[in-house]
Parts: sequence; structure tokens; C-alpha cells
Amino acid sequence: MISITSAQLSAWLAAFFFPFARILALVASAPILGNKQIPAHVKVGLAMILTIIIAPTLDAAPAIDPASAIGLFVLMQQILVGLAMGFVMRLIFTGVEMAGDLGGLQMGLGFASFYDPQNATYSPVIAQFLGIIAALAFLGLNGHLYMLSALVESFHVFPVSTGVPAASAMNIVLHWGGSIFAYALQLSLPLIAALMLTNLALGILTRSAPQLNIFAIGFPITLTVGFATLMLTLPYIAPLMENFAQAGQETMLRFAQALGQH
Repeated sequence: MISITSAQLSAWLAAFFFPFARILALVASAPILGNKQIPAHVKVGLAMILTIIIAPTLDAAPAIDPASAIGLFVLMQQILVGLAMGFVMRLIFTGVEMAGDLGGLQMGLGFASFYDPQNATYSPVIAQFLGIIAALAFLGLNGHLYMLSALVESFHVFPVSTGVPAASAMNIVLHWGGSIFAYALQLSLPLIAALMLTNLALGILTRSAPQLNIFAIGFPITLTVGFATLMLTLPYIAPLMENFAQAGQETMLRFAQALGQH
């Protein structure tokens, strides 16, 4: 007769429950996988499948009762780690969308917005367009596999334990956020520079020929120049997304490593 004690059952449950919490938190907060249009049960099922694949490859976790106070602490710890790692990758798309927002505002399309299903809100049309292009490039370059690879490696550099994570690890996320928005500004600079020169030329034209209706000819010109510049910059998005995906993976790993350093 096979007998299973409650301690053994708790250990088996903890071996899958705590990694599942980190994986589910990352799936819920990461780009593409965390799209709000994806049903919640699909995300839970994906996280469960990943846990079944990943958990047997991890080192033996400490025997922690998930229903105890320490188990609740470890659960919250794993959720916060997963959310932070998913947030690191989501910042990439937020930066690209910010670049589109800045460019669309300069083109005069700041008022044109469509419903964005990924963020469940209205966003400028240029920002949404660049976000879709970035998402396709991210998938085409296997950025989601980079992200899952960093997730698996995070269990080795910061395993499930009762230790208190180092608060200084959040500085890595803050610096990453600052750098990614700097890159987004650089991405939008060609469009901003072209439109600034266009507006400068239109201003000189208005001063030299005041009888011209600048509002009638200015808007079509800025739109044409904006779309032409955007078309010329699109080929550079794929290499940029590859660099962003690799840098995001490295940032996720550095964040996980810093959590265990005191």
C-alpha cells in the first residue's frame, strides 16, 4: 500500500506551485503573451504547460507549505519577480509606441486615434502602427523565445527560496526604463527632424508669400513628408527590435541576479 504524508504532498505541490506563480505573472505582464484580448484561461493554460516543462529541470526547492505564512511570502515574491521581468520586456513596446506618438504628433495626426486591443485603450494611429510592426518583428526574430529562455535562467540565478530579495535590484529596471525611452526618442528623431525642416520651409514660404493659405497646403505636405520618412525608417525596425530583445533578456537576467545579492 502506498502512503503519502502531508509533508510530501506539500513538497510536491510547492515544487510546481511557486514556479507556476512566477511564470504566470510573466505571461500576464509580458508583451504579446499578455495581450488583453487573449482569454485568461488560455494564459493560465500556457503558464501551466510551461511549468510542467520547466519545473522538473529546476533544483530541488525548499520544503515550504504553500498554505503557511512563509508560503504566502514566497508566493508574493515569485509574483513580483515575474511581473518585473515581464515589465522589462513590455517597456520595449512602450518605447516604440512613444516614438510613434511623437512622430504622429509632429505630422499633425495627434487627433487620429484607434482602439488598441493590446492595451485596451485608444492610442494614436502612428503609435499603433509602429507597435504592430514591432510586435511582428519581435515574433519573427524569436524574441518571445529569448524571453522564455531568460525566464528559465532566472530560476537558476534566483531560485525559489525564503530569502528576502534585494531592493536594489529595482534600480536595474529603472535604468532600463530610462535607456529604452532614450532609444525611442532616437528612433523618432529622423521623423521629427524631417518635419521640423518641413515646417521651417513652410514658415519661410509663408513669410515670402503671405497670400498663400498655409493651412491648406501645409497639412498635406507634412503628411507626405512624414509618411515618406516613416517608410524609409521601417527597414531599421527589425535590427532595432533584435537588439532590444537581446538587451531585454540581459536586463531580465541581471535583475534576477541582483535579487539574490545583499
